[in-house]
Amino acid sequence: MVVVITGNGLTVEDVVNVARNGARVEVHDGALDRMQACRDMVERKIASREIMYGINTGIGEFSEIVLDDQRIKDFQRYLVYNHAAGYGDPAPTEHVRGAMLARLNVLAHGCSGNRPVIAETLVRMLNEGVTPVVCEKGSVGASGDLASMSQIALVLMGEGEAFHRGDRLHGREAMERAGIPVIDLHARDGLACINGSNFLTAMDALTIHDAERFLKQAEIAAAMTLDALMTNMKPYDTRLHEARGFRGAVVSASNIGRVLEGGDIHSGALKVRVQDAYSMRSTPQVIGAARDALGYARRQVETELNGVGDNPVFFPEQDLYLSGANFQGTPVSLPMDMITNAITMVSVLSERRLNRLLNPALSVGLPAFLAEDPGFYSGLMLSQYTACMLVVEQRILSAPSSIQSIPAAADQEDFVSMGMNGALNARRVLENACAVIGIETIAAAQALDFRSHKKGDGVAAAHAAIRKVVDHLGEDRPLYPDNNAIARAVREHLILKAVEDEIGELTTY
Repeated sequence: MVVVITGNGLTVEDVVNVARNGARVEVHDGALDRMQACRDMVERKIASREIMYGINTGIGEFSEIVLDDQRIKDFQRYLVYNHAAGYGDPAPTEHVRGAMLARLNVLAHGCSGNRPVIAETLVRMLNEGVTPVVCEKGSVGASGDLASMSQIALVLMGEGEAFHRGDRLHGREAMERAGIPVIDLHARDGLACINGSNFLTAMDALTIHDAERFLKQAEIAAAMTLDALMTNMKPYDTRLHEARGFRGAVVSASNIGRVLEGGDIHSGALKVRVQDAYSMRSTPQVIGAARDALGYARRQVETELNGVGDNPVFFPEQDLYLSGANFQGTPVSLPMDMITNAITMVSVLSERRLNRLLNPALSVGLPAFLAEDPGFYSGLMLSQYTACMLVVEQRILSAPSSIQSIPAAADQEDFVSMGMNGALNARRVLENACAVIGIETIAAAQALDFRSHKKGDGVAAAHAAIRKVVDHLGEDRPLYPDNNAIARAVREHLILKAVEDEIGELTTY
């Protein structure tokens, strides 16, 4: 597969395919032509000594300082040096590759003033597997992800560090091994490499992709629990949700119903309660709200992926440049705060269903804590403790980042998005959520082992997939291997794949 960079039409799936799956990248000739036309305009303006921010002036608080001809080129190199000020362990390779792709698509608009060789070098790095070492922390999500993107720019110059075929190397050595010439940064090139919220946007794209699949697995877990607790299925009639009008709830109710089709609960063959507790009958409304939030977040992230996130922005057709704040990460920071809360909300609901499976006062005749010999064995009692701890950590991490601005740069940059904090928190919350949902599926599978009624077709497929990962709990045993194994299975979508192979693809939105 080849992803062609034009400046438009880049999707979350394109980011996943390049960043995670190694798809090759090409830049469309029209995009290279636009870059050259913009560059020609920039060079004319430099020659005529027109004052342009970040080209022949300093940046931030130093924007009023005008540079002489000898310093214009050197300034770009020192700009990258100074801004490569991150901290922490290397970010995952897929985050770095996603950021490089996102930046390429910005440059493809021909509004950034860079030389085309900058884009061509980024393409070769992606295709030859040269991935800069980028510290995970340091960006405030405004003026671009400056610290993160600067570590990428260092490698273009043959400096910094990079991974290549599993080895961590000096940047120049990595480029030489891949046969990619290093480049000097000319006027504007450095700032064009770093001045956008591309790193956090790429992270958000990957999180959205994974969160959409997580919600399907949350619906599968819910369906298993509903089956095990012999739930009244009237609240899952899609006509009920269509009457209210929220698309996410309609999709969620439909998906859960499809997983339960073919079983006695879905067909009405069993006697059920007139009305169940909220955690049993509100699942479509809750997961549906998360789906609606994800739909909004996807639109925002894809808008950012295809927009001109830079400063200044050049308009060659009008011989014009405008300085503003298109690097500001708030348009993607705010929706990702919402996603973090949505994933946490779904996890809270999952833990409440787990409680009903384990509590003998609520579990409709199941043994206490799903133990084979309650009292002598404790069953899955302690797994709920783990789920509770994870949910509380998610709640702590769900404090919104987009309102946490701390002024920087002598108050020139006095409002920043803190979107990188939000992106990092969203990933961590999603990792916890996979474990919470996984623990619910373990409990639901254990509960179904005690039931004799016919399971739904999708439920049966999920149950079989879980049993390939976690055995039935007869005698008590250490549970941490089970919990880690099931969380990994959820992250890798193994249960989802088994269900969709059996009943067909569930609806995303």
